[in-house]
Amino acid sequence: MRAKENPFKPTAGGEPPLLIGRKRVIRDFEKGLDNGVGAPGRIMLITGARGTGKTVMLTVFGDRARARKWDVIEETASEGLCERLVNELRSKDSVLDHFTIKPSVNFAGAGISLGEAELSPKRMPETLRKAMSGRLEALEKRHAGLLITIDETQAAERSDMIAMATAIQHQIRERRNIAIVFAGLPQMVSDLFNDEVITFLRRARTNVLADIPVNEVRDAFAETFTASGMTITDEQLRTAAEATSGYPYMIQLVGYHIWDAADMRESDVIDDEDVHGGISEARTDLDNAVCIPELHGLSPKDREYLEAMAPSDGAVSTAEVAERMGKSANYAATYRKRLLDAYVIRETERGEVDFAVPFLREYLRRTAA
Repeated sequence: MRAKENPFKPTAGGEPPLLIGRKRVIRDFEKGLDNGVGAPGRIMLITGARGTGKTVMLTVFGDRARARKWDVIEETASEGLCERLVNELRSKDSVLDHFTIKPSVNFAGAGISLGEAELSPKRMPETLRKAMSGRLEALEKRHAGLLITIDETQAAERSDMIAMATAIQHQIRERRNIAIVFAGLPQMVSDLFNDEVITFLRRARTNVLADIPVNEVRDAFAETFTASGMTITDEQLRTAAEATSGYPYMIQLVGYHIWDAADMRESDVIDDEDVHGGISEARTDLDNAVCIPELHGLSPKDREYLEAMAPSDGAVSTAEVAERMGKSANYAATYRKRLLDAYVIRETERGEVDFAVPFLREYLRRTAA
């Protein structure tokens, strides 16, 4: 009897049933934990386009670390990141919560909050280092380590990254049992890590999450459908795999909707209508979750630039984009820069650009007036 639970998980950040094409990255991380202090995989950077599974990797890494009895702190970069890290680092050591209590003393009638002073940007590197050292000392007593994961690193404030780099570097010099993984979009993270003040983080082992080869997608579909009790033909598998273009989020969407279509018929056999209908539903979900939000807030001229890129199947010269817009190169360059800054497009070679958001080209082609 087939399982009733859909094995595909397109929810953002949820761990999919098969981590297609990610075994090497996971092995790098696990080896880092197992090989001890100084192993390359203990400082890692995970990058890739939106929807390639960066958050999923952090979830998996946290599970692997917990299986080794490590403590895990999972954070997302935003304002107040280091303050939250200090709070979490202290939480298991019964240390007073400086964010709640904020003890104060008076000098010549002037009130000074010790908690606020300790958490000021100027003092934060020292504060974070001490909090990290205290947690690691406690963990050493039970021969355990600490993993910190930071998602959406591109949104981190420079002062927070400096504080983290300072604290981590100190722990490594002290041969503490610590690992840290950053995840974020490629260009944003590249800009941040090239900051001269944060050069230490350039030592991070970098893993770029690329699209999955279609033949591997097909094999994964075959394994997953069969394991869940569904029968699917080779031709249906090929059609489904090709529809994903190897994009991890689309893989989950296509699999989910095909499986769900058969399940709605209470059938264990996938038919062609399930496949075509499932692919159509997946495209709609992808449009709503990825493409439409990316276009929201862009100006009409920004979108015009993207629409001028869309007829090309890959990278296109900026001169050709300007020509399609009927504008001068200088005029078009203004919108090119805006889109690069928003990470909607990316530079490939000098004078060429391509879409940074998967399937946005296809969406613009389908919705062109």
